[in-house]
Amino acid sequence: MVLQSSTMPELGSLAKDFCLPDFKGKTFKLNDFENKEILVVMFLCNHCPFVKNIEKVLGELSKSYKDRSVAFVGINSNDIAAYPEDSPKNMKVMAKESRWKFPYLFDEEQKIAKDYRAACTPDFFVYDKERKLRYRGQFDDTRPGDKQPVTGCDLKKAIDLLLEGKRIDFKQRASVGCNIKWKKRNAPDYFKN
Repeated sequence: MVLQSSTMPELGSLAKDFCLPDFKGKTFKLNDFENKEILVVMFLCNHCPFVKNIEKVLGELSKSYKDRSVAFVGINSNDIAAYPEDSPKNMKVMAKESRWKFPYLFDEEQKIAKDYRAACTPDFFVYDKERKLRYRGQFDDTRPGDKQPVTGCDLKKAIDLLLEGKRIDFKQRASVGCNIKWKKRNAPDYFKN
């Protein structure tokens, strides 16, 4: 495992289009979420201890916004030849066990991870109605093995401020987690090995 921090792309940058299947084979595109005020794009995987640390609370948090014009979408970009535990079959198991109701998509070519400059799992990107990036960074301050309760307070605060029509005025901290598992000779220039 290589510990990696999120790249923290420039605020105001536009969400990149995607067309990816979920673990059932249903395809989702960026414009499938156009009726939502806020879109939360999350790079996740099945085996990472940093994702496992937050998985249940992430499921609860996403459900708490289901009637509030907020869409969540998870994307797994890991190389499943090297990490078969991240396969679509296992994505289905993870989504069920974690009670994730949001689409959990598979980025087999790893193109979407590069388009978003995703670096780690988990990695969070929050977009407004115009699909401009307003928040990127961590779920909260917790890390695997520490004694703090997982709350998702950073992500929740960002979403709540946007729903209230306010500017995100707190310091955005990079997410930290396992590096995305790039295929051989496919790692982007921002990957620090």
